[in-house]
Amino acid sequence: MSFLNKKRIGAVLVLTMDHPETRNALTGNTAVEEFVQACAEIQADRSIRVVVLAGGGPVFSSGGNVKDMQRYFQQKLSPDAIREEYRNGIQRLPKALYNLDVPVIAAVNGPAIGAGMDLSCMCDIRIASEKATFAESFVRVGIVPGDGGAWLLPRTVGRSKAAEMAFTGEALNAHEALACGLVSRVVAADDLMPAALALAGKIASNPGGVLRMTKRLLREGESASLESLLEVSASYQAIAHMEPDHHEAVRAFVEKRAPKFS
Repeated sequence: MSFLNKKRIGAVLVLTMDHPETRNALTGNTAVEEFVQACAEIQADRSIRVVVLAGGGPVFSSGGNVKDMQRYFQQKLSPDAIREEYRNGIQRLPKALYNLDVPVIAAVNGPAIGAGMDLSCMCDIRIASEKATFAESFVRVGIVPGDGGAWLLPRTVGRSKAAEMAFTGEALNAHEALACGLVSRVVAADDLMPAALALAGKIASNPGGVLRMTKRLLREGESASLESLLEVSASYQAIAHMEPDHHEAVRAFVEKRAPKFS
């Protein structure tokens, strides 16, 4: 049984996590492998302009499979072996998804717990159902964020709120998540996917190449100096100015009509 279901709607690809028996857990199954493979396929397919990531069932993702963690001490695995498992396992997920050039919208339908919440932070935009909750809950099971959450969360909600969430492990409801900037909007449960797809459609109406470069600039801007980012921006802009979609946009503006992008 596959962890990810894929559905294409024009230039939008919908990825739905569908592992209800584990509440869409991200470890102890094929989730990471499937995400990495999907990201590689998306990166190579220039016709995909937006990805929507959703959770099947009542839960977005329960994060790490806590039951599966028993084997670490039952099998008496060494710290080195566990470290390598993280490096070759869950840590491949943020490298693949966060670094994907295509814009990604997380449609969070229910609880997003631990690595499940961090998964939403690997996306560019988060839309929450009123039933959604968010918890950086690693401390409550005696572990640390091993999936990059300590890097992702402060960049999403700021240092103070990230520290509060990580140190207490307490969950935020959807409206609390909206107040701290973790999500950009909250909608009724029945409106979640229509809202996510409507937003995806607005994004997908823009030129695909420019969308990918714009996302890359936003990512680079999180760690680069202003001078470095300006240099990269100038290079990307030189490429953009030579693209047929830019020429079409300029002509459409002058001719007062809607552009028809390739």
